[in-house]
Amino acid sequence: MTLGYEKMSFLGSSTPLEKMENISSEFGAGFYLKRDDLTPYGTGGNKLRKLEYLVKDAKNQGATVLLTVGGAQTNHGRLTAAVAAKCGMKSAVIAVDEYPGELSANLLLDGIMGCDVYLVKPDSEKKYGEQLNAAINKVTRSYEEKGEKVYFIPMGGSNEVGALGYYDCAVELAKQIDDMNIENPHIVTTVGSLGTYMGLAMGIAHENIAANLTGISIMPYKDVKESALKHYISCTEKFGLKPVLSKKDFSILTDYDYGAYNNPVKEVRDSIYHMGSREGIILDPCYTGKTFNAVRKLVEKGYFAKGESIIMIHTGGIPGIYTKHHRLEMEKELMGKIHIM
Repeated sequence: MTLGYEKMSFLGSSTPLEKMENISSEFGAGFYLKRDDLTPYGTGGNKLRKLEYLVKDAKNQGATVLLTVGGAQTNHGRLTAAVAAKCGMKSAVIAVDEYPGELSANLLLDGIMGCDVYLVKPDSEKKYGEQLNAAINKVTRSYEEKGEKVYFIPMGGSNEVGALGYYDCAVELAKQIDDMNIENPHIVTTVGSLGTYMGLAMGIAHENIAANLTGISIMPYKDVKESALKHYISCTEKFGLKPVLSKKDFSILTDYDYGAYNNPVKEVRDSIYHMGSREGIILDPCYTGKTFNAVRKLVEKGYFAKGESIIMIHTGGIPGIYTKHHRLEMEKELMGKIHIM
């Protein structure tokens, strides 16, 4: 139980914290991956930590359907489908997004796990939120008319309850850092819907963990630190915590999003190839690829203090490399590695 909330057990045990020896040598500093890509169910990923708490809350409320939102290729939607299947529940994903032209990557996995995906064609004359809310209401009514009880999970599972998953991860990491004698840890994580970053920030601050934290925004934000502050205050109010962080305490960098969410970027793909060819670890082009690309550039700029060890959260998202707009670019660049004899 964390801050008064119970959870389902989807992870079973701690995820590994592994040193990347080859990249550490390149960086001249210890570089580690927290392998949250290795969580069980639905090919793994960070959202399972959030879903441990969210599904427990859903079960407590007697829900039979988990309904969530995101893009057509949402990783969170895939893992929501996975835990719903595991718990004998139905699942549905709503996306205000175009059909990508093929049933691949997360969309394919959603179908395999029995999830219904509702794609709403974007209307330039309507606000995104209006289209999304109308679809949520419509889909919810359709399930309720069939006698189902719907539990709504926001994008990325990033609400107060979901943040508890990465509060737990911060505590888990603190023990691993101590056990492995890692000096001056600097944790780096992707910032999308803010839930992973916020859970870590809260855990580090409120459990007095000796670690720095930097978030890498992978999509444009109007004011990401203001959004983080609002999320933090909301969490402290819900859990009865005294706020100890202010806006200036949130270290979130916005220089590495390349202007859009989930856009194909040559530098990001190069960083994916760099990790794969040196450590045998696969990153994705939307989240971890952008984050590792940022880490490489930050090391070059001297962003990390001398003697700091870098711990990057590997949040998963591997199916993203199979999405058409990323896969086609990679195929063109990697064809030279195929030798027909």
